[in-house]
Amino acid sequence: MAPMGYGATRTLQRVAAALGAVAETPLVFESARDIPQGGVLLALPALLALGLLRHSSELYRLPSGFYGLSSVLVLLALLALARIASLEQVRYVAAGEWGNLLGLDRIPEVRTLREKLKLLCAEAGRAARWNAALAREWIGRQEQATAGLAFYVDGHVRVYHGELSKLPRHYVARERFYMRATVDYWVNALDGQPFCYVNKEVDHGLVQALREDVLPWLRANVPLSAEHQARLAADARVPRFTVVFDREGYSPDLFLELQQERIAALTYHRYPKPDWPTAEFQEQTVQLASGETVRLKLAERQTQLGKRPGLAVREVRKLASDGRQVSIVSTNGLGDAAAQAVSLMARWSQENFFKYMREHFGLDALVQYGTEEIPATVTVLNPAWRELNRQVRSLQAEWKRCRQRQGSTTLNQPLCEPAVRQYEQYQGQLQEQIEQLEARLQELKKQRQATPHQIRVQDLPEQDRFTRLRTERKQFLDTIKMIAYRAETAMAATVREKLARFDDARALLRQIYQTEVDLIPDVDGKTLTVRLHHLTQAAHDAAVRHLCEELTATETAFPGTDLRLVYQLGSA
Repeated sequence: MAPMGYGATRTLQRVAAALGAVAETPLVFESARDIPQGGVLLALPALLALGLLRHSSELYRLPSGFYGLSSVLVLLALLALARIASLEQVRYVAAGEWGNLLGLDRIPEVRTLREKLKLLCAEAGRAARWNAALAREWIGRQEQATAGLAFYVDGHVRVYHGELSKLPRHYVARERFYMRATVDYWVNALDGQPFCYVNKEVDHGLVQALREDVLPWLRANVPLSAEHQARLAADARVPRFTVVFDREGYSPDLFLELQQERIAALTYHRYPKPDWPTAEFQEQTVQLASGETVRLKLAERQTQLGKRPGLAVREVRKLASDGRQVSIVSTNGLGDAAAQAVSLMARWSQENFFKYMREHFGLDALVQYGTEEIPATVTVLNPAWRELNRQVRSLQAEWKRCRQRQGSTTLNQPLCEPAVRQYEQYQGQLQEQIEQLEARLQELKKQRQATPHQIRVQDLPEQDRFTRLRTERKQFLDTIKMIAYRAETAMAATVREKLARFDDARALLRQIYQTEVDLIPDVDGKTLTVRLHHLTQAAHDAAVRHLCEELTATETAFPGTDLRLVYQLGSA
């Protein structure tokens, strides 16, 4: 074993870096064959195009050392695509082989990577600023239809299994159980690609998260093109953008607030009125976000929501094959009923994103140990109020049962004085019990009304207090995972052009990432050829050849060098 670790061959450069003589070591590529998992290098042009290094140098700095900032960021993104979900798993990869992919002798040890991450994540909020700078670019590339941009907003419950903090319990739908967790509210495009998220250690629901976190972020970061500004000025019905969410965000008061800001809302009707006549529904051909064409039976009316007389919205209903009517409400006055229905029904793309990120990118992984204090302004449900509310609901249920017994009890025996006396005695006992319950219920309701519903975290009883998990490193790594997911999505769109099965694209890319490559540097010609070994099927090889041609055409230079990346298929 070499004193500097397996694969460490640049001894003099490492000593110079340790003494501070060089800011970072220069990248030098050497010819190598059969590098395992080298196929991840095919993602580098997409990673760079999506901004992996574009804003990082403005926000992040590393002290002089052997590994520079760009090498660390590229490594983290490639590790994510190679499905190496945690830093601990880096212990079990070939450090020297991975070093070849980066123009180094070896990649950092786990301890060194942790130290780098500690330096990069020392300032709270910096990762969120990096994410916002990238998101503004990503949003700016979205096609702005006449009705403006649209964003999906949904919460993702991230379960915590540790013991450092007694986090509040949240209902986890996939587990069908209440568990200690935090909630991340994600903002995604209509095709499911992520823009950002906000973490809530204390969750008061989607409506409050929209008001306090998501909408302020969108107002600050959604750019308006000159064409869209002109449409806003010409037509009062044109919204600035549309937010799409599920029934949890249903709130007529919120809809009215958004309407006054020219922000449209699209969601399911939480309290739909009786079914409409089936004669109103007309069958239409609509195109889903995936490109699939389907036939839907739709109808539309104008509906008043809430107690405010001025809130008129569009209500679109879809008639299912079993006769059930799905009600959709929208404050966007543009577009036909089909466009409204498709935008909301395509919310599955965001759910698929959560599922895919959990399974393939370690979205829920705990990446940093430790906790920190919660800001003083954060409030939580008062445990005393919660206990009183539990007692009120329990007594109400018991009171209802007594009333039901009182109403359902009848005198079934033949009329006689003992039977009547027994019936009256039983009814009297029930009435006395009901009156006692009512008195106790009124007393508890007064106590509940006098007890604050929300209190500050600092004011919680000692046994109920909790801290929040550290979030900066999680936000930093999740931003890299967003870039990696978007890069994979862009590559999937390219390979789909040559695939017969639409759904095979991501599986093919995962196979590519695990495939060996040969590296052939040409210093004189200023090229770095990445030659991917053949895959398992001729059809897949054809798709990969097409991908290699497209990637080579980008003329991407490997960061930190003047070597242009050339991609080929075919083993030596």
